[in-house]
Amino acid sequence: MTLRRKIIVAGAVVALLNLMLLIVFGDNGLVEMHRLREKEQTMVRQNETLARENVSLYRTIGRLKSDPAFIESVARNELGMIGKDDIIVILPGSTRQRK
Repeated sequence: MTLRRKIIVAGAVVALLNLMLLIVFGDNGLVEMHRLREKEQTMVRQNETLARENVSLYRTIGRLKSDPAFIESVARNELGMIGKDDIIVILPGSTRQRK
């Protein structure tokens, strides 16, 4: 093998190595593609979670519009309201307060 041919082969090997490095580590290389796929999977999971929350909120809104028992339950538990005929008993030493 002549010196000229050795130089050409060495140059081709260096060029191929540079191309491989560019493919793996370049701006749109394999490493970036892997990172983007992980980000996509994270976003898909977040979208699924938000979709479930939306369905739950939609059902709650529907019940608040039409279900008197649910409305009363929310008023009592979350707002601390009492009914017209309810009797309030305050025990001595009791410091519990509702929000």
